Amino acid sequence: MGNKLTSRFRDIGQYGIFLAFVIICLILAFSTPKFFTVSNLMNIGTQVSINALLAFGVTFVIITGGIDLSLGSMVAVTGVLAASFAHPDTYPLIVPVFIGLAGGLAIGAFNGLVITKSKVPPFIVTLGTMTIGRGLALILSNGRPISNLSDSFNFIGGGNILGIPFPIIILVLAFLICSAILNKTILGRYMYAVGGNEPAARASGIRVNHVKMWVYTICGLLSAVGGILLTSRITTGQPNAGAGFELDAIAAAIIGGTSTSGGTGTMTGTLIGALLIGVISNSLDLLNVTSYYQQVVMGAIIIGAVVLDSMGKEKS
Repeated sequence: MGNKLTSRFRDIGQYGIFLAFVIICLILAFSTPKFFTVSNLMNIGTQVSINALLAFGVTFVIITGGIDLSLGSMVAVTGVLAASFAHPDTYPLIVPVFIGLAGGLAIGAFNGLVITKSKVPPFIVTLGTMTIGRGLALILSNGRPISNLSDSFNFIGGGNILGIPFPIIILVLAFLICSAILNKTILGRYMYAVGGNEPAARASGIRVNHVKMWVYTICGLLSAVGGILLTSRITTGQPNAGAGFELDAIAAAIIGGTSTSGGTGTMTGTLIGALLIGVISNSLDLLNVTSYYQQVVMGAIIIGAVVLDSMGKEKS
């Protein structure tokens, strides 16, 4: 009986996020005529894409009971790395993309290695990596934006295929791949097991450290994709890019139902959380609400999501 009540409560929590998203969209449709225009919806999708990619990565991490505060710095470093090799008539497109992705993989793997080998809490390790990454971005760029990028590189963040912005296409592909990893693979099942009860997972033969290495590496890779998208979209490699992005990504995951204590979370919920943040931000812009109030609203939503999460634990 207790398990059934817990399951129902969690279902209500998940459906509640989706229901809140639908209600907000309907309210905006009546209050702001421009909201449901094709151009605005495409704009929301493009704006949400980078945050959603980071949120997918940190969802893996949080499900295993960890945290990653270095997302924003990884966006800056990988963006600067990619931009350095993306000048016209120098290298083919695959080179800057590969180097940017490799940078994200390396930083993510570094996070995972230090966390698993040193037993230092992920909060501390990734806080240090956040500072290191920001410094590396400034060193690699000499503290200046890297401009004059090729048209093929700029297409990644600013082009479209059949009228659909390319960032949205990348977002959809990333969502499908991440959902498949989480729901259809042994690694995904191990993530839930490690986050739900690490000692039990270790006792059952799961190689916990390997699972953690994988999640932080994947998180780094997705951060690199976000960094490349952002750099391409703004057409410059900015060493200060991505400041505060980690907070938005973590917020999207938590709002979407990912438990801060690990063991619970879905990519669908995270996507809805990212969309909810994007829709609220966009609607407040359309309603000419100052950005100061947007921060207050977002903070209230995050607190509400965490309160609901804690209530779910009490019920269980």
